[in-house]
Amino acid sequence: MGAVRTICGLLFFMVLTIVAAPDTAQARYAAIVMDSRTGEVLYARNADDRLYPASLTKIMTLYMTFDALKRGKLRLDQRLPVSARAAGQAPTKLGLKKGETITVQDAIFGLITKSANDAATVLAESMAPTEAAFARDMTERARRLGMSRTSFRNASGLPNRRQKSTARDMAILGAALIHDFPQYYDYLSLEEFDYKGKAYKNHNNLLKKYDGVDGIKTGYIRASGFNLVASAKRGSNRLVGVVFGGRTAKSRDIHMATLLDKGFDQIEKIHPSTVPLPFDKPMQIALGQPHMKTDPAPVDEIEVASADTIPLPVQKQSAGSFSHIRNVSALATASAKPAAFQMERVEKSEWAIQIGAYSLITTARDQIHKAAAQANGILDGRRVNIEKAISDGKPFYRAQVLGFDEAEARQACSNLAERRFSCFVVAPDLHLPNYIAQKSNS
Repeated sequence: MGAVRTICGLLFFMVLTIVAAPDTAQARYAAIVMDSRTGEVLYARNADDRLYPASLTKIMTLYMTFDALKRGKLRLDQRLPVSARAAGQAPTKLGLKKGETITVQDAIFGLITKSANDAATVLAESMAPTEAAFARDMTERARRLGMSRTSFRNASGLPNRRQKSTARDMAILGAALIHDFPQYYDYLSLEEFDYKGKAYKNHNNLLKKYDGVDGIKTGYIRASGFNLVASAKRGSNRLVGVVFGGRTAKSRDIHMATLLDKGFDQIEKIHPSTVPLPFDKPMQIALGQPHMKTDPAPVDEIEVASADTIPLPVQKQSAGSFSHIRNVSALATASAKPAAFQMERVEKSEWAIQIGAYSLITTARDQIHKAAAQANGILDGRRVNIEKAISDGKPFYRAQVLGFDEAEARQACSNLAERRFSCFVVAPDLHLPNYIAQKSNS
């Protein structure tokens, strides 16, 4: 009888342990789906949890490589030496040997298809003294892109307890890569790569199985589960989806397809794909379609709907006196009566940020209000530009804040990203139109 009680006790303890134990797969699950046209988040779960990115890390390695190509620091046909460290990387890899060389293009293709860790190290060492130094550069660039919760420790995504990111940050990175390097983005749709007589197939199976998917990258380590960043385009709508923590590659892909389906259903109700995209904006086009070979349909009409100034913060006076606001903006009273505007050319060096694009002008204005209230003062006194674009008789409004230099714009977006706002940096040469509205003196 005592033995029976002991066995029952053990069974009861085991059941309690199973029930109480966290579902590790669920604990590391995170996902986000973003409308890359506006930056609007259509779905998010655990999107700001810091998790292991695994080989999604290579998206940043590719971003840095494409940037080096663009600046002339690397050439596609340039041969890079393979160090002992690169050759010694754990699989998956191309099997590069110490002392041999590989072209930049082949290393890129190896990253995209085979997710080759040895090729990642070769590229890292071509751009920095060591891979560790390159990882610091990666982290710094991540901050500039608004990836506020990401830290890199290597170029490949091999396990490192301090190398973490979030679903939201990876969506930002995917969008940035698409926009910033449209001339290279098509590489991400490469389905097969032949190297030294061996064919390497792309691990991103959605390229062949989901209508509209044209990139980006898979990832897996035991601590992360099966991860994926995918971008899909249907009509004029483009979505970026991120999934962390899939139980298997197949279940992850099915889940991503489900999320994208729901995202497209949702965005079609907001922005039917028959309506052309706004003119190309940074990130927002990761947004749109700069890498597509067909020209976007023109927007029928663009006009400036608002051009207020964000109020400066309330200034406290001495005890007993009233608080006052300096440079009180028409932002608070714009809805009271329309103001007359005159057009003034934007300075060529002037950067902007875009909070989003919305179907209602009131929503665009409200979003800027909310962003300004949480931006630690960095938006105070800046000019607001709400552009109205009309296509096929359907208006939408771009909510922008102007008057930054590049560092300020990126810092503003980084601050807003920490507060879960979508925010995209707009370079001076991408202001459309290249005018802002100023209040008339009349």
